[in-house]
Amino acid sequence: MRMTKQRFPRGSILSIAGSDSGGGAGIQADIKTITALGGYASTAITALTAQNTTGVQGIYQVPAEFIRQQIKSVIDDIGVDSIKTGMLGNSEIIKAVAASIPKDIPLVVDPVMVAKGGAVLLQREAISVLQKQLLPKALLMTPNIPEAQILLGRTIATVEEMKQAGQDLLGFGTQSVLVKGGHLSGSEVYDVFVCKNKPIHIFTSKRLVSQHTHGTGCTLSAAIAVGLAQKYDLISAIQRARSFVWNAIKRAPGLGKGHGPLNHLITINSFD
Repeated sequence: MRMTKQRFPRGSILSIAGSDSGGGAGIQADIKTITALGGYASTAITALTAQNTTGVQGIYQVPAEFIRQQIKSVIDDIGVDSIKTGMLGNSEIIKAVAASIPKDIPLVVDPVMVAKGGAVLLQREAISVLQKQLLPKALLMTPNIPEAQILLGRTIATVEEMKQAGQDLLGFGTQSVLVKGGHLSGSEVYDVFVCKNKPIHIFTSKRLVSQHTHGTGCTLSAAIAVGLAQKYDLISAIQRARSFVWNAIKRAPGLGKGHGPLNHLITINSFD
């Protein structure tokens, strides 16, 4: 008798990303976020980093074939309801990930390129592979302004330019784009959501002045992936994820000498 695969009732989410030894970003942030929002976190680790709040001191890339094996192991046994990608590092890793992701599972791509401290996390020659092989599989991509500028090859300095950037990024095949505006100045933060054949949606929130923002992109994309696994529509998943990140920054524990981590102990009960 064949056993039916059981699924975690609040969603099973696979994070494909790098490890942050400091615990503020990457796989560690994703696991904390997914757990805090009620999901079950599984992982495929793409890189090991020696990292803390002051920067990245070292990177060890995991072989692409072993990343593929991790993904297959999780999908074949536990199963997943959504997937998010973070640090992918190089062309071979991107190719392996793209080839391993089933078409019917919602995919959130966080196009991690540079760490907050300035370390390069994606080789420049791998950008075209990301554009051609992974982005066409994505339900959503979540670039910040510097990442969107690299992908498009131009500067983005206003909300109107963020709108156009989102429209242009759809040209890489992703179904929707959330251009994150935290790098612009001002007392409000604007994130621009662009989806094929739908009106542009602008999310706003009061800017929190804090140096403890390490891992915000990882946390946001992971939180959105949880929402998708829990059958939220994209707008609702993004709204809850933004609220989670905002409150996690507000209640940051103040660790480290540099860009400190968020407080991932914020729970879903704070927002429902």
